[in-house]
Amino acid sequence: MKPVLTESSAGIYCPPGGFYIDPRRRVPTAIVTHAHMDHFRPGCQEYYCSSSSVDLMRLRLRGKPKVTGVEFGRRLEFGEVTVSFHPAGHILGSSQVRVESEGQVWVVSGDYKRGEDPSCEPFEVVPCDTFVTEATFARSAAAWRPGAEVIAEISEWWRDNRRAKKVSVLYCYVLGKLQRILAGLGALDAGREVYIHRDAEPYNECYRRAGFQLAPTRVVPRKLNGLSLEGALVLAPPKYLQSSWYRRFGDTVTAFASGWMALEDPCKFGYEKGFALSDHADWGELVRTVEETGARSIVTCHGDASELDAYLRSHGYSVAPLPRA
Repeated sequence: MKPVLTESSAGIYCPPGGFYIDPRRRVPTAIVTHAHMDHFRPGCQEYYCSSSSVDLMRLRLRGKPKVTGVEFGRRLEFGEVTVSFHPAGHILGSSQVRVESEGQVWVVSGDYKRGEDPSCEPFEVVPCDTFVTEATFARSAAAWRPGAEVIAEISEWWRDNRRAKKVSVLYCYVLGKLQRILAGLGALDAGREVYIHRDAEPYNECYRRAGFQLAPTRVVPRKLNGLSLEGALVLAPPKYLQSSWYRRFGDTVTAFASGWMALEDPCKFGYEKGFALSDHADWGELVRTVEETGARSIVTCHGDASELDAYLRSHGYSVAPLPRA
């Protein structure tokens, strides 16, 4: 029996369906798990994604791309192949892609997490024969605390800095992490305004249109013109960790929110503090998800999976890369 999915220079390819999943190059038909730029490329002839990813995809692609949104669980036919999207819990609209052909079911996870997140649809276990799983944090040392606890810690850090009349500058990824923090803070500090870098505002609007509740925000102006940010919280993408940008705010304290902060010293990256808040599955979640899918054939991608591969093989799973196209 021919494989349903293969690995090509352009990404995961489905020969019987004629489409690519999360392509690395321009391709005719792209099935996209989510709107992070490392999972698709501009210039494809057509894109398919979850309905709640459409606004984000169009925002990132610019122009007038052909983007078709598909409701979670709805089945599409590509030749003799059936495709459907299922929530991955990574960011708004993030999906696992279920591919069925000739009685075989393959699921490509994309990026996913199992922890609670008030800013996106929760992960859904999708039974399959072969599970293609991400492996960003496929190391046994990766173990996350509940996200609500970490966001409460961020709120306390902000409160302490307010009392000290300092500006809290928290760096985080502009799509997904930033909105997760805003959703969490909105529940904890109802009505308290958060400053954001202007890069984040279009993504925040996508989340609000999708019905997710975020803390009230205000864009940091290009010129302060006497505006005092004393005691404020400012959220910004990591590329703005530049003293020329944040020193104008006054007495500042910097921090970074990322799963890597559970494994690395924030000072190594130029931050004064780190918050271990990840939008990827930790070790326990990766193993649990493999078990719950019922798959016996596993493919790992997006990260160093050597420890996870060895663990799975020792527990009777078949672990191998996708065959080359």
